[in-house]
Amino acid sequence: MIFQRKYERAIRFLRERRGNSPAALTDETLGDQIEKGDVPALILSALLVIVPVCLVLLGGASLLAYFFLVR
Repeated sequence: MIFQRKYERAIRFLRERRGNSPAALTDETLGDQIEKGDVPALILSALLVIVPVCLVLLGGASLLAYFFLVR
């Protein structure tokens, strides 16, 4: 590996900081960090990104089909 020493140094630092227990490597407090309105905001922002892209792709495919079938 190219960065083997840096990788080992980072892992050693994390183990010293968090300990060797497997429970220290999992993030169980993630639910405490998300606030009440975060989930609906995440869903809304995902829809605002995904839906226009899908509409553009669907419109492009329908225009392509129109030009091949009608013309």
